[in-house]
Amino acid sequence: MSKRNWFIVPTAPRLAALTGACLILAAGCNKKKADGEGGSKPAPGVADKGGGDSAMPGVTATEIKIGQTMPYSGPASAYGVIGKTEAAYFKWLDDTKGGVNGRKINLVTLDDGYSPPKAVEQTHKLVENEGVAFVFNSVGTPSNTAVQKYLNDKKVPQLFVATGADKWGDPEHFPWTMGWQPSYRTEAQIYAKYLMKEKPSAKLCLLYQNDDFGKDYLKGLQEGLGDQFDKVVVKTASYEVSDPTIDSQVVTLQGSGCDALLSATTPKFGAQAIRKVADLGWKPLFFMSNVSVSLTSVLKPAGLDKSTGIITGAYVKDPSDPAMANDAGMNEYRAWAKQNLPADVDVNDANAVYGYGAAISLVQVLTACGNDLSRGNIMKQAASLSHAKIPVLIEGIEVNTTATDFRPIQQMQLRRFNGTNFEQFGEVMAGS
Repeated sequence: MSKRNWFIVPTAPRLAALTGACLILAAGCNKKKADGEGGSKPAPGVADKGGGDSAMPGVTATEIKIGQTMPYSGPASAYGVIGKTEAAYFKWLDDTKGGVNGRKINLVTLDDGYSPPKAVEQTHKLVENEGVAFVFNSVGTPSNTAVQKYLNDKKVPQLFVATGADKWGDPEHFPWTMGWQPSYRTEAQIYAKYLMKEKPSAKLCLLYQNDDFGKDYLKGLQEGLGDQFDKVVVKTASYEVSDPTIDSQVVTLQGSGCDALLSATTPKFGAQAIRKVADLGWKPLFFMSNVSVSLTSVLKPAGLDKSTGIITGAYVKDPSDPAMANDAGMNEYRAWAKQNLPADVDVNDANAVYGYGAAISLVQVLTACGNDLSRGNIMKQAASLSHAKIPVLIEGIEVNTTATDFRPIQQMQLRRFNGTNFEQFGEVMAGS
């Protein structure tokens, strides 16, 4: 037999059969990778959703590219300070420490104008055009809601979402989404606890944004007040983020005879509420959402004298508080901020402190990842934080997560504005 007979060229039918077999094998291999086989370990709570992938999108030997959307324009533009602070922190980290584990952090931060359709467009750009490893600390309940299913379907971490909506802690249904700050429901439960203790006969009114953000405060009050809710809460009023003002809502609430008010509003409307309450000569026991008590973007524009007496829940320290003058964590922040914050960002802006703390949390997660920066491992490490310390968190408040608990911070301490700064009072509290 000649040597050329050792290799028989397949006929067309045989070639088709062989090709089909190869395609089936390839599909099987790809399915195994998609199901997490042969790749990195899936994140806790993710295994039944498809697991991780051995590839590390957005990661090179020298860089990890991450993305976020921020309202640098629009009705919630005050929150843009968060993105500016985080960008400055990562640049400082890259310049002084070479990033994390030898990789520099490249943050691509895009403006979404606090518009859900724009957030969808920009998030698609981050994932599909920029090729980011994950999305970090994007701001806003409406914007994050609009992209949550997309990111989870793509198995892209939606990490440390910058909103306190309670739904960010749902690993069973959205295993690629995790919040950072205390939930708005927890915050409202804490206000309810304080109200029932200090003013049990109160008549409370609620002003809230008509979306998941505002409705979480309503749910929190219902849970915190229990069977007393209908007796205590005598009037509620909502507004749309597109509304020019909330003056008419405030007038309606005052007219209902309330002697206590919870304003579950974003900064623009928080400032409006403070001004209108003062202009009406109304002096309720005034609770303000934690996300709308920035000295720079809310209280000063509204008027410091008009803001006096406002109570809010806090989990990060206040750089304007004289009691923090010698606090080691705040001194660390102030020293960094004075050297690295952009010129248009006030060191005392609560949003800057928030961005600084969230950035440090992310660095803790990435450090724990080591060289495995697969999306599955990033979520696994984010869900494995134990008694993590952040220098700007109030003493006694830590960051803790598990595979079934995606709510990193769950405690707050009340503080009251004295016309110059907020003063903490009482103990660190958890919700109901």
